[in-house]
Amino acid sequence: MEQNRYLVLLLLLSQLLTFIVTGSSSSSPMSSSSSTPLVSFLQLLQQTAFETFSNSETFDPKTYVDLPLKFDLSQTTRAFHNLPRAPNGAVTVEDLNGYIEEYFEGAGDDMVYLEPEDFVMEPEGFLEKVKNEEVRAWALEIHSLWKNLSRKMSSRVMREPQLHTLIPLPCSVVIPGSRFREVYYWDSYWVIRGLLVSKMYKTAKAIVTNLISLIEEYGFVLNGARAYYTNRSQPPLLSAMIYEIYHSTDDIELVKRCLPALLKEHEFWNSEIHKVTITDAQGCTHSLNRYYAMWNKPRPEAYIMDKESASKFLNDSEKEQFYRDLASAAESGWDFSTRWMRDPPDFTTLAATSVIPVDLNAFLLGMELNIAFFAKVIGDDNTAEKFLEISDVRKKAMNCVFWNENMKQWLDYWLSSSTSEEAQVQKELHQNQNVYASNFVPLWMEPFYSDISLAGNVVESLKSSGLIRAAGIATSLSDSGQQWDFPNGWAPLQHMLVEGLVKSGLKEAKSLAEEIAIKWITTNFIVYKKTGVMHEKFDVEHCGEFGGGGEYEPQTGFGWSNGVLLAFLEEFGWPEDRKISC
Repeated sequence: MEQNRYLVLLLLLSQLLTFIVTGSSSSSPMSSSSSTPLVSFLQLLQQTAFETFSNSETFDPKTYVDLPLKFDLSQTTRAFHNLPRAPNGAVTVEDLNGYIEEYFEGAGDDMVYLEPEDFVMEPEGFLEKVKNEEVRAWALEIHSLWKNLSRKMSSRVMREPQLHTLIPLPCSVVIPGSRFREVYYWDSYWVIRGLLVSKMYKTAKAIVTNLISLIEEYGFVLNGARAYYTNRSQPPLLSAMIYEIYHSTDDIELVKRCLPALLKEHEFWNSEIHKVTITDAQGCTHSLNRYYAMWNKPRPEAYIMDKESASKFLNDSEKEQFYRDLASAAESGWDFSTRWMRDPPDFTTLAATSVIPVDLNAFLLGMELNIAFFAKVIGDDNTAEKFLEISDVRKKAMNCVFWNENMKQWLDYWLSSSTSEEAQVQKELHQNQNVYASNFVPLWMEPFYSDISLAGNVVESLKSSGLIRAAGIATSLSDSGQQWDFPNGWAPLQHMLVEGLVKSGLKEAKSLAEEIAIKWITTNFIVYKKTGVMHEKFDVEHCGEFGGGGEYEPQTGFGWSNGVLLAFLEEFGWPEDRKISC
């Protein structure tokens, strides 16, 4: 018994020493502080819980790295070391449950519910184009969900942050829902789009203030507001959030306050690890960007699963590269998809750092155009001119590297290999010929949707792509079992493609956009009526079914689904005589 306790203590000490030697609290984009002593201990707790509760179908590893401590870390680890153990080191269900109850608060208890001060039951001018009473009543229910998803930090998080993996933020937050108990970066864009429909401008600005605070502290917007997310970002849509709020409020002070942070974020995404220099067939060089997490270990929130996935690799360097690619795929928001696999659907061939993604570069193009716009608004003409030039260079690079004239789509590029932290010159380019919804995301950006000829070609390509299904746009055509593949459809993808079609101004594009939106609204409605909740993703092959697959159970709530639904209803309305049924 004593020997087993000694081994457990040695393991814990080893993990803590690893942090002391390799961890960093630097805010440099080249470093990460994800392995804090608290996170390392909670990973050990997660592993023990997995072994103890191995027969539980509802085991979620993220729960254990989200647990707030009731007492300091040394007291908590000492009690963990003193738990009774079987000869093989196992802890009984009763003992582990008792320990967790005594030494931890519940996952999510570090946030408290908050009634948003700008919420009203039916805002003036709310969804005036929705004439159908049944749809309008449902939309008001969705609007009321902002109350369910609004939180503020508990006073204990602010007072004793060392007991929490939750990162303190200055303002109230809107969470996605279910296991996602904290703020997430790219989710927040579509949450804000919904909040603006709900006339909740203060809540929308609070979200931006929180994300700006992360840039000021870490040099970039984290994947989410947890200590274990400091190793990566997510799709960079902060400038788009600010643009939408400014468009709705004309708040020039918000623009002035945010611009320095946006410049810092742009610098992060154009750092060496994210930048790839490639040479096209004509010998011209182009700089584009990729996802690249600052991490080469199992993700703490999925520690058990990542270790199992990497078990087939025989040497440490292969495992470390695989772990980096796992975290980089998570940085993309598409975790996980055949899009990142060299040999799909073999999950161990994940190689996200070797992909130059179409959508990331479209987002960065949008960021550069937004920065130029904001600089012009506040009278900084030099910065405006500089970023217009930068955006033009990126547009040309996207046309040269991504555009496929035969398919009339923008295709991801595979690099032949991935270097660790250096820019790479790649002469032989390999487009990913598979069809993904991301192939059409550039249409969301003004330089592309404003090109009438180009937009017309893209519309025809989308119509014949096979992505448009009974209940919306499929993420891919590959049924791999991963959640960012067929048959799942996701709210952000529906919204980006639909809005790009609408903004093109083409009659045929607007008609297709409305067709897709009607399908999406309908399946959301049917699923809501069947389950009583909004879902994270939907099965677009079958109207009225929510999605599945991936590394966790289907989630509800749900921030971005609510936001896109409200945005679609504001754009397209719902006539009184139009039925809503599959």
